[in-house]
Parts: sequence; structure tokens; C-alpha cells
Amino acid sequence: MQSILVPIEQHTFADSIMETALMHASQFNSYIEGIALGPDISDIVVADVPIGGTIFDEKTRREMADESRAQFERFMQSKQVGRFDPKVEAPGYGWSNEQVTDVGLGAYGRVFDLIVVGRPGSGAQRARKATLEAALFESGRPLLIAPPTPPKSIGNTILIAWNASSETARTVAFATAWLRLAKRVIVLTVAGGSVAGGPPGELLATNLKRRGIDADAVSMDDQSLTTGQAILAKAQQLGADLLIKGGYTQSRLRQMIFGGATSHILAKAELPVFMAH
Repeated sequence: MQSILVPIEQHTFADSIMETALMHASQFNSYIEGIALGPDISDIVVADVPIGGTIFDEKTRREMADESRAQFERFMQSKQVGRFDPKVEAPGYGWSNEQVTDVGLGAYGRVFDLIVVGRPGSGAQRARKATLEAALFESGRPLLIAPPTPPKSIGNTILIAWNASSETARTVAFATAWLRLAKRVIVLTVAGGSVAGGPPGELLATNLKRRGIDADAVSMDDQSLTTGQAILAKAQQLGADLLIKGGYTQSRLRQMIFGGATSHILAKAELPVFMAH
């Protein structure tokens, strides 16, 4: 987790995203790279947001990029974070001269260990779901999804939302560095929320213990809650400050129509979520 990419766009969640990224970087003395992000034209058309005829001209795009860079550098300087120096054992930052849309973010992020994005919200001043999905599906890298309000801690108590899927197994593997640092790791299985034929949570906990990670397995069966609601309820009950969750075990289309645990967590989570697909 030594190299972190943070796309910067002008919205009210930006400070929480940067704060979450810095909290992660402080654990691993990571390099944090900011990059200017803008929506794809198709996203704006679909959203039916009125735009001026010049919003995508070079001058306007450069001004937007300059504003993003200034915001990113002001934040880092306010936290006494300096430019990255490999000889210094402390987190450091840099800025990419690239300017990407959501599609480009997925490709650019493939060389980083982690991409930090915001939990999607509605309205022009919120992080966009298109950004998260592009990074999740196109980068091949894990995401750290920042909640709307900056967390007070990350990774002391980790809840793994285990559904026995390959997506969640991959996410757990990506999260090994965090699991080794955690004071407490809980593997949660929700009744009715696992894929058929997959290994139980107890087996995952046993194998984590073999790797020196002290993990406990718990199960939850509350028919009054959906799987997503049960996961967040258990996270709150345990005081978890990081949720590990595979992204979109069901297809995005199915989740749009019928709902799903990923969709609920992306809409409601108030703690950082570590996610991969």
C-alpha cells in the first residue's frame, strides 16, 4: 500500500477523501498522488445537467485542473505533509500533470496500490458513482471509499463482509497489510447473503489465523434486515472503523433493479469501505 491515487474534483466530499487517504498513508508512509478529475460528457448528458458551450474547452478544463491542484496542495500543506521523498520515512504527496475523466481514471490507476474515492451521493456537489465504478471495474486495483464525514480512525477494528465469493476473496487478499495491523478482525457471514458452494466464514478466519492474523468468525440471521443493512448494523455494533467488502457479486443491472448489499453500502456507509471486484 505504498502508492495511492486520489482523484480530485470540486465537491463537498473532497476533504473527507483526502483526509481518508492521508490516514491510510500515515500507516504505511505512502506516496499520495493527486490527479484532476472531470466527468465524461456522457455522464453529464445522462444526468441532464445544463452545461455551457465552453465547459469542455481547453481553457476551462485547465482552470478546473488548477483549482483541483490548489485544493489538494493546500490540504497537504495544512497537514504538514511535504513533497514525496523516498529517503524520508513519512507520507508525501505529488501531483499528476494528467487530467482524466472517469474512463481515463480506471486506466491510469492500474499502476497504483490503492485508489481513494468518495462514497457516491446525489447532486452536483457530491462524489459521483461513475467515478467509483470506473475505478472499481477498469483499474484492477482495490478502492478505499471515504465516508461523507472524515473518519476518526481506520483499521483498528476491521469487519470482513464474507459472502464466499471470488470478489470478496480477492478483496481480502488485497487487504492483507491492513489485516496485519488491526487490533481486531471479525469475519461476518449474513444468513442468505452468501454464494452457493463457497467456503464458510469460519474457514476464512482459520486461514487468517495461520497467517498470524487473529480473526473471529460470527454469523447474523435477522430476517427483518437486508444483507446490506445487516452488515452496516453489525459494523456499528462492533465499532468497526473499516469494512472489507467485495464489490458487485451480483451484476450492476440486477442490483439497480432488485437492490443488493453493495448498492446499500455505497449509499449508506458511514465508515471507510475497502472494496475490490
